[in-house]
Amino acid sequence: MTESPENKRARTGDDIPQRRVARTARLASLPLGVAGRATLGLGRRMTGRSAEEVTADLQARTAEQLFTVLGELKGGAMKLGQALSVFEAALPEESAAPYREALTRLQEAAPPMPAATVRKVLDEQFGTRWPERFRDFDETPAAAASIGQVHRAVWSDGREVAVKLQYPGAGTALMADLTQLGRLAWLFAKLSPGLDVKPLLAELRERVLEELDYTLEADAQRAFAAAFADDPDIAVPRVVASAPKAVVSEWMSGRPLSTVIAGGTPAERDAAGSLLAQLHFSAPARAGLLHADPHPGNFRMLSDGRLGVVDFGAVARLPNGVPEPLGRMTRLAVDGDAAGLLGLMRDLGFVRPGIRVTADEVLRYLGPAVDPLREPTFTFTREWMRTQAARLGDPRREEARVGRQLNLPPSYLLIHRVTLGSIGVLCQLGATAPYRELALRWSPGFALEGEQ
Repeated sequence: MTESPENKRARTGDDIPQRRVARTARLASLPLGVAGRATLGLGRRMTGRSAEEVTADLQARTAEQLFTVLGELKGGAMKLGQALSVFEAALPEESAAPYREALTRLQEAAPPMPAATVRKVLDEQFGTRWPERFRDFDETPAAAASIGQVHRAVWSDGREVAVKLQYPGAGTALMADLTQLGRLAWLFAKLSPGLDVKPLLAELRERVLEELDYTLEADAQRAFAAAFADDPDIAVPRVVASAPKAVVSEWMSGRPLSTVIAGGTPAERDAAGSLLAQLHFSAPARAGLLHADPHPGNFRMLSDGRLGVVDFGAVARLPNGVPEPLGRMTRLAVDGDAAGLLGLMRDLGFVRPGIRVTADEVLRYLGPAVDPLREPTFTFTREWMRTQAARLGDPRREEARVGRQLNLPPSYLLIHRVTLGSIGVLCQLGATAPYRELALRWSPGFALEGEQ
């Protein structure tokens, strides 16, 4: 009797293509595809098509190939794609348009595990009598992401639950992908000038071991759920059961944030953006944690108006909240105190000894980036994000030169990346949010005496 492909994959545990040669070949197809399309584009221009038409066509085809490969490989490849997706707002509009649909798909979808593999993972994590713990279990995944997928089920007590299962071989795939993608950083720079992918890859590499341990994720979700229990604005599903490669939590229905981005009314966008900003500012103080994966697939707008938050695999552990000096430094930039700002940045290690940079240069570098904190409310737009990306990423500009001279201490790296990612989502929403008010309430060191 011939063994079915599904059963063979389940038996070998090779649902993620994890052989190094195979995965490297898939990723290597990306630059080859770009080169081939560039040659094809030259031919089309010679036949009379305009440069604008050819460029638009090449961008659309490149985006489709890029995010199809990242999604199908799952692992680190898809995780990088999800991390990049929050920066879509920084792309020039002529580039962003063809990427937007592919990026949105990547936030919540990927080819699923076969049913036989799903049952094998459940056997390993909860024992072969796991069906007794459920009244019903849907073997078709409700969502699939970079290292795991989610199934809808009914727990033995009648609660609807989400069952998150890790792909077999996810760890091997993650590390292999991140190594290979580091070699292809130039390709992402070509697709998005000004975006330096190498630091993002390095930071992702540091977090993958934590994300592979679902017991750590379950603990983080429990901490968030306790901190926001009965909160009128933020909802976090409670954990029902957990294992090293499986988490069962209460099911959360709602409207995905990606659909609010795509077609929400201005009021819906403002509400979603304000709640997202509130989560970002308040979670370190309330839970001692920062949700460190702010792509739209991890958020829902619930029918009662609350922001639902899922997926706690990536968190920054901040038991004492956001460091107070960061708030002070931000406030000095907002108030235009150039000398005070440079002095504090030298004290904190943002400007290393021997680096020659003036106070005014540092203020010109940071000043526009803190615009959202100058007024009671701020409207985040793709145009503003693109302006910041161009200002800081253009090597011909003073800001880029100053940026290369500054140093980001390791303890601030994840906070910086998550803040940028959160702002990227706010710009995708085009939301008007009370950013300054939230900083005054929740950011240590930002408020002056009497302001809170």
